[in-house]
Amino acid sequence: MIFFICDNFSVPVFERQSSSGQTKIMTKMNTDNLFKPFYLKSLHTRNRFVMSPMTRACAPNGVPADDVALYYRKRAEGEVGLIISEGTVIDRPSSANDPNVPHFFGQAALAGWQKVLDGVHDAGGQMAPQLWHGGIQENHASGWLPGTSFEGPSGIGNGRRMSDADIADTIGAFGRAALDSKRMGFNCVEVQGAHGYLIDQFFWPDTNWREDLWGGKNLAERTRFAVEIIKEIRRQVGEQFTLMIRLSQWRFSDYNSQLAKTPKEAEAWLTPLADAGIDIFHCSTRYFWKPEFAGSDLNFAGWAKKITGKATITVGSVGLQKDITSLYRGENSAAASLDELVRRMDNNEFDLVAVGRSLLADPHWVQKIRENRMEELLGFNQEALYSLV
Repeated sequence: MIFFICDNFSVPVFERQSSSGQTKIMTKMNTDNLFKPFYLKSLHTRNRFVMSPMTRACAPNGVPADDVALYYRKRAEGEVGLIISEGTVIDRPSSANDPNVPHFFGQAALAGWQKVLDGVHDAGGQMAPQLWHGGIQENHASGWLPGTSFEGPSGIGNGRRMSDADIADTIGAFGRAALDSKRMGFNCVEVQGAHGYLIDQFFWPDTNWREDLWGGKNLAERTRFAVEIIKEIRRQVGEQFTLMIRLSQWRFSDYNSQLAKTPKEAEAWLTPLADAGIDIFHCSTRYFWKPEFAGSDLNFAGWAKKITGKATITVGSVGLQKDITSLYRGENSAAASLDELVRRMDNNEFDLVAVGRSLLADPHWVQKIRENRMEELLGFNQEALYSLV
């Protein structure tokens, strides 16, 4: 162990070798604000850390089994405050493009999720299901197809245009799933509205060509589908059940895309969602430390909080050197300093911090941060993708 002087006190520093062989410096820091409880309606977390939703496709026929329950329980035992499940599909015929993605409908699937939830609660954690409809997607590599065509706002690629009846039924399916989550004892619920899936497809002009009330020439008009889903969920669960939505400015098909290019456009997008009943905006970025718009240091979560006054979750390469796109290049990522995260948290830029790949590799990641065991942080290894560690 070596020491350096910072802000008039000595801070221990650890040298370790990254997966690339380069020496990394991991500093001990004051993380008190990351470990304060968070309270909002039905959500009461022991700290500010959130497990980010990450698709595992380990639920044959859509039913999560004991291995899935153990996987989530381990993260709760590792002191994660709020666990957001991987995307769980609603009751629509083509909401999934993978037979092993979990469902959030049907007796068997809900019984599986009840076991997951009970394990998380027993370990002191809180949990939300992420409700998901994939929209129009590429066919699964295995050749598996849903029983009917993929559906989206417009008939593009291998999908069909949703009718008014399809849209109404989809809105209802989101509402029913949210009500089931409340009845089962989940602490809150999240809607997946990011990364090119169905709700996000309604936001973008190149995937939403509609000229009816579900389309529009500007982003504010194209929020209507999301707004109606939020209103229906709020109607079903009441005012005191915490409702979150995950949003992104970028898509996996275009890493440099930006849906709202200015704060004004972001306001036109986010304000209707807040007014409809969203309590927490989960703001997905590739790098949480990068400013969202020119002229301000605020990231996406910071801007969402400033615009709406609502609580926000930041996410994007927390604790890692490489962003999420490295995952699709088959690359590992060494652990990185949390100094910038602490600085922004101390500045009240956002309320909660979602961690993805680090928690895939190490269920005790949060506990190690609390105990200042920075030298033990594992980073991310691709092998973690292929098993429920």
